[in-house]
Amino acid sequence: MRLTTKGRFAVTAMLDVALRQTGGPVTLAGISERQHISLSYLEQLFGKLRRCELVESVRGPGGGYCLARPASEINVAEIIKAVDEPIDATQCGGKENCRDEGRCMTHDLWSDLSTTIHDYLSNVTLGELIEKQQKKLKRCADKPGVLQDKRASHIATH
Repeated sequence: MRLTTKGRFAVTAMLDVALRQTGGPVTLAGISERQHISLSYLEQLFGKLRRCELVESVRGPGGGYCLARPASEINVAEIIKAVDEPIDATQCGGKENCRDEGRCMTHDLWSDLSTTIHDYLSNVTLGELIEKQQKKLKRCADKPGVLQDKRASHIATH
């Protein structure tokens, strides 16, 4: 099983918004440039994220996207599910018709793995990912000879 680009990009883009929204709404063009994700793909993803009430859009000059809830209340599994990405390691998509319309011998193994992955991702919040990114930025800033990212002052501190 592997997480596809859709799920990875959705989580990356949501983390980008979470890190930068203290400076106001975050534009998809900005996310596209920073994360190297096509603007048209982001538009599709954010339409789904908005419909699932994970982000809110702000129109007009200075518009963009903000999280609809605090980062500590949005988990990674929600984001992946919002963009129609199944968290399923079974070959049959959970339909139990893996082999000649019946279950394969290892169906329970893959089904249990899917449950474990979903449980793990359900317990990882954007808030926790923000903290990890901030620690990483601080470690880089503390190293002698490393240039400091001046944008770090716009990154959320909660």
